[in-house]
Amino acid sequence: MVRRPVAWLLAVVLLAEGLGIAAVNWFLGVVAERQHMSLAGLDPDVMSLSSKIGGVLFGLYFLLCAYVALLVALRDRAPAGFGRVVLVSAAVVHGLLGAVAWGIVGRGAFVSMAVVLALIVLLLMTYDRTENTGADAGTGPETGPGPAAPAAGPGPMDKAAPA
Repeated sequence: MVRRPVAWLLAVVLLAEGLGIAAVNWFLGVVAERQHMSLAGLDPDVMSLSSKIGGVLFGLYFLLCAYVALLVALRDRAPAGFGRVVLVSAAVVHGLLGAVAWGIVGRGAFVSMAVVLALIVLLLMTYDRTENTGADAGTGPETGPGPAAPAAGPGPMDKAAPA
């Protein structure tokens, strides 16, 4: 009952997070470019370009995660295969970012990362992978035909002993 709303909420949160990450990194790239900032003698243009590329790639990654969550919400089925791997990797990323955010940014950033992590884990755990679908209904051990009955009459190995 809670599966679809969690999937919808997670899709919206990951969409906002993806756009936000891309926008912040793009902004940091522009700032580094305009201020001619460098770190340990690196070229400011390279730093600016790498910040923009990294932001776009990280934003696209979160948009892919949002797309997987959206598909889960629309289909009302558990993510499988590549989609499940993407969501598990997003959970790991949010766990690591939460741990880093606690030390660098503070409790607020940690709590936001923990909430997104909890939504991802809830989405992955609320779908039971052993649910019967219409295609395989009626073939379980409760409704199956049971063991085969023995054949009637003597078989080829059942010969009468000579008298």
